[in-house]
Amino acid sequence: MLEEFNTIALRIAELLRARGEKIAVADGATGGLISASLLTVPGALSFYVGGGVVYSKAARDALYALGEDTYEGMRSATEEYAALQARAIRDNFGAEWGVAESGAAGSSKHPMGVASGRSCVGVAGPGGVLVTQLTETDSDDRIANMQAFTRRALEFLEATLASA
Repeated sequence: MLEEFNTIALRIAELLRARGEKIAVADGATGGLISASLLTVPGALSFYVGGGVVYSKAARDALYALGEDTYEGMRSATEEYAALQARAIRDNFGAEWGVAESGAAGSSKHPMGVASGRSCVGVAGPGGVLVTQLTETDSDDRIANMQAFTRRALEFLEATLASA
């Protein structure tokens, strides 16, 4: 799996390095696989600032440092939420780019009632770039969903960087 993701990560690294830009990552239902994929690239420090796995309210509050009122009326695993997270991780880590994924991998009940197999990724970049993508697998297979969410997030990030 990481070998496949490394192929995409190498292209992402090349795009970021060519611009002299860095990225911060907030993994959710991907469980750290987006970050892990980027970190398979030798010399990742040249483009990767850091990030974290946002799997609880405590992690969310620590990584984003946004007031509770910021989330009022918002649900996780939505495009609006992923966009907010992408901007916050980018800004809090001082990177040019932020990518954030929020979803429900499955095989257990999501605390906010999100259906298994749903993932939203947001990418925030310089010049007002802010794009999102929804993935729905219609599956409750946790491992397969984590892999699918990661693959789609990496592909979306690469496409966003390539078109920016």
